[in-house]
Amino acid sequence: MFDQKERGKKICIAMAVYIILKALLNMALAKYFALITLLVALAEAAVLFVKFKYVNYLLAAVIVLVAVAYLPQNIANISSNWIYLLEGVIDIGCAALLCFNRDVKSRFYRLLNY
Repeated sequence: MFDQKERGKKICIAMAVYIILKALLNMALAKYFALITLLVALAEAAVLFVKFKYVNYLLAAVIVLVAVAYLPQNIANISSNWIYLLEGVIDIGCAALLCFNRDVKSRFYRLLNY
């Protein structure tokens, strides 16, 4: 059980780092600093460490909705937006980990009235 939660913690740390680096990369590629983008990324990363039950599904839904919302424009300009398309694929992979990986799901166990 401890190994499972430890593996889940490492996966969540990796996802949190990815989310923050993605926001920083997007700001660098857009050549402007958007504080709200960084704050949203930090909030998403922080949610990965909230151990309340079903928060992982909520975060996965947010990640997938953002990825799907930008998918049409990323596919339309695939020659210049391939990095954004790759980000979308990784985002969907992160959402799948949040929903289906047993190690990650084991981290979200507390009830709200705990």
